[in-house]
Amino acid sequence: MERIAIIGLGLIGGSIGLALKAAGIRDIEIAGVARSRQTAQKARKAGAIDVEARDAADAARGARLVIVAAPLVTTRDVFAEIAPALAEGATVTDAGSSKALVARWAKESLPAHASFVGGHPMAGKERQGIDAADAELFRGKPWVISPAVDASDGAIPLVVGLAQAAGAEPMFMDAEEHDSYVAAISHLPLVLSSALFSMAFGSAAWPELAALASSGFRDTTRLASGSPEMAHDIMTTNRENVLHWIDRFEQELRRYRAAIAGEDAKHLLGTFMRAQIERDNYLADGPPMRHQAQALPKVSLSDFLLGSRVAEFMRKQEEIVRAAEDRAEGKRP
Repeated sequence: MERIAIIGLGLIGGSIGLALKAAGIRDIEIAGVARSRQTAQKARKAGAIDVEARDAADAARGARLVIVAAPLVTTRDVFAEIAPALAEGATVTDAGSSKALVARWAKESLPAHASFVGGHPMAGKERQGIDAADAELFRGKPWVISPAVDASDGAIPLVVGLAQAAGAEPMFMDAEEHDSYVAAISHLPLVLSSALFSMAFGSAAWPELAALASSGFRDTTRLASGSPEMAHDIMTTNRENVLHWIDRFEQELRRYRAAIAGEDAKHLLGTFMRAQIERDNYLADGPPMRHQAQALPKVSLSDFLLGSRVAEFMRKQEEIVRAAEDRAEGKRP
């Protein structure tokens, strides 16, 4: 049995475990650990993990693949905790919404005999926790992969295989580039959603506003119902990029304000019409070609896990042969 460790069994970690089980990968044991034993027990009963580990180091010990899905700001401490337990050739990945800072933490804390391959599955829900975990959460969604420059040749396809086993679409991206882009299309919407709700709720007319609120308001403020802890972690680990896009949005909002305040009805209509046409084209055609990553070939996670076992077996055989040769030459008693 080859061990896969999942550290953090909330929505993302629990969903990864369920997705791997649903993929029907044979000869793997999924060990998991959560901040509360109750969560780990729920994950095991749901079938997301096979083994409840005592702590992060216990989960990582002997694992070929370690997936860190703990709260983002705790990732540095998790890396430090699992470092002494990592096996030779182990691969560590994560699921955090920020990549550059996590990559630096990995370089500082993880041992040279392990590889780090950053990851970010672009999927989620307003609901959090193991009770919201879903084996289909990643189906058809992007899964960003940001390998460390010194990651081994086998580590990268292992994480690609993980993403594909979960039903996601892997795409490679530099960590700094990732953080700038997700600040615009993921982190900024979270800020806007929360700010819009706070503005409306803070009005003296909130009782009347709430009575009138319908699907538009609910859809636009949906992200405000997400985890405050996650929002805090995102904003503190990707602060400069988020601030940049807030500034950009303020400029765009002023442009719309000027169009609304102006007397040019044609310009006002054109402002909204252009946004409508461009969005509808995006929904129909997908991202522009220059931003589309080349499709990756299908990678079998089980094949790479098997390959790791074969390599380990061969390494041990070589050690036995060398030891026998040394004894034969009288180098050892």
